[in-house]
Amino acid sequence: MARNPATETLMAQEAREAPDVAARLIADNAALCADLAHRLRAAPPPFVITCARGSSDNAATYLKYLVETRLGLVTASVGPSISSIYAGRLKARGALFVAVSQSGRSPDLLQLAQSARGEGALTVALVNDAASPLAAICESALLLRAGAERSVAATKSFIAALAAELQLCAHWTGDAGMLAALESLPGVLSAALREDWSAATPVLAKARNLFVVGRGLGYAAAQEFALKLKETCGVHAEALSAAELMHGPMALAAPDFPVFAFTQDDASLASTDALLGRLSDRGVPVIVAGPTRGHGALPLPMDATADPLLAPIALIQSAYPLIDAVARARGRDPDNPPHLRKVTETV
Repeated sequence: MARNPATETLMAQEAREAPDVAARLIADNAALCADLAHRLRAAPPPFVITCARGSSDNAATYLKYLVETRLGLVTASVGPSISSIYAGRLKARGALFVAVSQSGRSPDLLQLAQSARGEGALTVALVNDAASPLAAICESALLLRAGAERSVAATKSFIAALAAELQLCAHWTGDAGMLAALESLPGVLSAALREDWSAATPVLAKARNLFVVGRGLGYAAAQEFALKLKETCGVHAEALSAAELMHGPMALAAPDFPVFAFTQDDASLASTDALLGRLSDRGVPVIVAGPTRGHGALPLPMDATADPLLAPIALIQSAYPLIDAVARARGRDPDNPPHLRKVTETV
């Protein structure tokens, strides 16, 4: 995407900082991740709980697929209202509880984290603010190291959360390939920022509704892209697993109801690509970020050599400038979406 520093939004500026944030996080959190990994191997948790809202909950989806595919542990996102509204207590003894939050200040997240620790879970915060209540409540805090984020739309802190999750899982598994992929992430993100996705701007700028699909690790990127289209562009975008789209929602996809897909070159590619082919054959406008075999879709460029573990992170890095451009094309300020604040404190 073309860059004009004089008119660049905060959202675009902060997204551009993500490669440096990832490099700093990987270096500064290495010792703590190694220690957590040692504890998790010594006392394997029976399951993993994630707790988050908004973009942070999208980031938790990436952790879910990492843990379930690489460690075989059931991982579930638990609604904070279980504790804050319904006064429920989770039977979480021995579990790993991961709270993801940029601010670390939402009362419902704090209450559930406190409850989980009281029930005997190992509580870990992925948080940007070292002085936040969440960092104090949890037994360990993996700091996102993103610095101040002034735009309402989270960008670099979301990418930092994905990087922190990959780092934790890479150390936990001890897998040499995952560790090598982690070390290459800052360079992969820098390359992703150089990709030009402007070809998708006209389609998205005039869209009223669309599906955003992904599968496996890519589902987190789909969720985040759909959320950003809603909050910054005013587009009704619904994130779906590619597998779920093949059921009832397929009836909605049409020439005036586009589909934007995130793909990565892993075991999910063949089935996702087949779905996109069927949609294109029906005249549905399809945009693909990631590898594809064509089928009439509009392909957006990415580094074909990127490790499938990193592809969703690289793709959302490339997507943020596109979202910024679409918002401005629709006459909106992506830094200040209507009716939203940077820190949302839910109960």
